[in-house]
Amino acid sequence: MNKELFYRILSSVILLPLGFLTLYFGSYYLNFFLLISFIISVIEWNNISKNFFIKISGIFFLFISFWTIFLIRNDINNDFKVDYLFMVLIICICTDTGGYFFGKLFKGPKLTKISPNKTYTGVCGSFLFPLIVLIFLTTIFEKEKIILSLFETNFNFYIFILGISLVSQFGDLTISFFKRLSNMKNTGKIIPGHGGLLDRVDGMIFAFPTAYILYNYLLT
Repeated sequence: MNKELFYRILSSVILLPLGFLTLYFGSYYLNFFLLISFIISVIEWNNISKNFFIKISGIFFLFISFWTIFLIRNDINNDFKVDYLFMVLIICICTDTGGYFFGKLFKGPKLTKISPNKTYTGVCGSFLFPLIVLIFLTTIFEKEKIILSLFETNFNFYIFILGISLVSQFGDLTISFFKRLSNMKNTGKIIPGHGGLLDRVDGMIFAFPTAYILYNYLLT
């Protein structure tokens, strides 16, 4: 195991439980977590964006993204809010994890010059891994079956997973594009093995606003 992968795994072991716990408990725990994450994301975005209009637009988008997490979690009219947020978070994490390990294991042709490390096999892994994990969770654990009631059919559930995964990958490539414009490898150094916070949540900041729209206008 190389040093970068070791730090990547260690950081994930620490950060993932923290993220899940703040979503679960909500209240001021989540509010504080979202506020700190937003501030760090804005600082990192400010470092990689050079155009003033793009800089301001990005900050506004980041605010909307973190705000949608708050809105879903604090929707007192729906019993699925926590499960729904967990599901979206799991999809994003599995998309990133599947892409990373499939790309490392199977390599293959490069996807785009925007992000030189990404491959077509990695993209396949990004779609397959969240499908496998969510199907397993909703099959094995009785509590997770509750989330299926949001969807009319299992097919719609699978399409939702693939759709959120696609948006997450788009977010990853978008941040990579701006990093490349600024000749930066990472958005920061706050997370060992990952780089900056935006390097870790680049897909999530696009996935959660999408999930919010689906949650309010198509699923409920």
